[in-house]
Amino acid sequence: MPTPRRAATEAEIAAMASGIRLRIIRLTYSEALTNKELAERLDRDPATTLHHVRKLVDAGFLEALPPRRGTRGAKEIPYRSTGLSWHLDSRDRGIDQAIFEAYLAEIADVGFDEVQQTRMVVQVPDEQIAEFETRLMELVDDFISRPVDPDAKRTAIYLSKYPSR
Repeated sequence: MPTPRRAATEAEIAAMASGIRLRIIRLTYSEALTNKELAERLDRDPATTLHHVRKLVDAGFLEALPPRRGTRGAKEIPYRSTGLSWHLDSRDRGIDQAIFEAYLAEIADVGFDEVQQTRMVVQVPDEQIAEFETRLMELVDDFISRPVDPDAKRTAIYLSKYPSR
């Protein structure tokens, strides 16, 4: 069975309703990063990135880890994703556009040569749609629940279901 998800609060929805914030959550999923490191990876101004990091910390999506010393001796605070976004049911709650925006930005970063794509249409009777969705989520939940291998290559998946006319 897929992991039960709870409804997202308005504050959680507001925090996730930004493509850049969703990318920050993803970047910090298996690796704690400082604001400076996030800004570099996202090609953004550190002040702007810090604004987004603070919103995510306030909403519970990121946690600040103990400070460390940077290469020049300055105090740096690494941030790591709490995994909260995976436990929320935020469908139809205003973040769809942010998810798509994050996906497009990530594809632009890696380039189309690195993207494996497929498109298909399935004809599933109405009474089997719930089973279809549940089985897809069970597969994803299985891989999400496995321990993170810090040496493994990161793989992102974007899945979209929509009516085919």
